Amino acid sequence: MTLYAEALATFSDLFAQAKAAGIPEHTAMTVATATPGGLPSARMALLKAHDERGFVFYTHLDGRKGRELQANPQCALLFFWKALGEDGVQVRVEGEVEIVDDAEADAYFAMRPRDSQLGAWASHQSDTLENRETFEQRFADAKARFEGGDVPRPPRWGGFRVKPRAIEFWYGAQFRLHERYLYERGADGAWTKRMLYP
Repeated sequence: MTLYAEALATFSDLFAQAKAAGIPEHTAMTVATATPGGLPSARMALLKAHDERGFVFYTHLDGRKGRELQANPQCALLFFWKALGEDGVQVRVEGEVEIVDDAEADAYFAMRPRDSQLGAWASHQSDTLENRETFEQRFADAKARFEGGDVPRPPRWGGFRVKPRAIEFWYGAQFRLHERYLYERGADGAWTKRMLYP
């Protein structure tokens, strides 16, 4: 097994443990982005897929994180599952991003609850909203527009795949005696693994 495959298998095992433990929103992760000038921002999002190609989440491409990821295609993800291990487990992922292809985005969008699909049409994510009534009216308009038929994916709604260059596993312990393991992809594409001081 390659070191990258080992890292992905470790993540998959922890992800399954978090689900089995009944952790609410075990797919929740912090998504950190930055402008080309280096100004950072972070928010919570939900992981929708992960495999050897990377970690996928969906959003409006013209919202703040979408704009930042297109202008500066670098991203960091952070998972924290407090109920796992002795004192919680964190997984950090850093890497380059790419927009998922239309077929993959279409397939995921078709699986979403109908109201979530309509909400994607109603929202101008991250833009100024004058009042809640305006958004509710936009939602009602979308509901009427697509009444009786499928809701297609909005043209500027899609997914981002984070292609890891680093994956770190942090296992919490009392007295800050944590264990940390860092997997990194070098410029030559080869992966290495090392322990870090807590």
